[in-house]
Amino acid sequence: MGRVSQAQAQENRQRVVATAARLFRDKGTGISVADVMQAAGLTHGGFYKQFASKEALVGEATARAFVELEGRRTQADDEHGGERDAARRALIDWYLSAEHRDDAADGCASAGLAVDMARDPGNPAAHRVYSDGVRDFAEWLGAEGEGDGLVRLATMVGALLLARATHDSPLSDEILQAAHEALSATG
Repeated sequence: MGRVSQAQAQENRQRVVATAARLFRDKGTGISVADVMQAAGLTHGGFYKQFASKEALVGEATARAFVELEGRRTQADDEHGGERDAARRALIDWYLSAEHRDDAADGCASAGLAVDMARDPGNPAAHRVYSDGVRDFAEWLGAEGEGDGLVRLATMVGALLLARATHDSPLSDEILQAAHEALSATG
């Protein structure tokens, strides 16, 4: 079998990171390297040619997931002509929707990775990326000079986690609706 070009190796690496970002949000960071590589359509043996460790992949995948979230924020800003309040309302509408609840793999990194970050303190680089991503998202959610972004984010993430945990019950939709109403009432 021939050697892979540098360009192909870089493309493979990005495919692994993107796949891991989706799988970690959907299934958790406990998923095996073999499963990530299989989902990416690559062999397990190629992993250590690209990554120093699974922890390194978790850090890169976490960063990728937050870049995707930033893309949603930018899209909301663009769709609303830079009107932050309208963009924020649109993003909250998406965030607290059944669609987002049911699609963890393509969902918010703040919620999708929260439990794993809490359970695995042994990856300081990934924790730093996660904390920075949470802080950036909270700042975007906050009203100018209000400092309420953390409250909004905590409400959204908590509601999403509870809604996902109760997805097979009418309570799930009630949780999303209650959080949406609470955030709407506070502006």
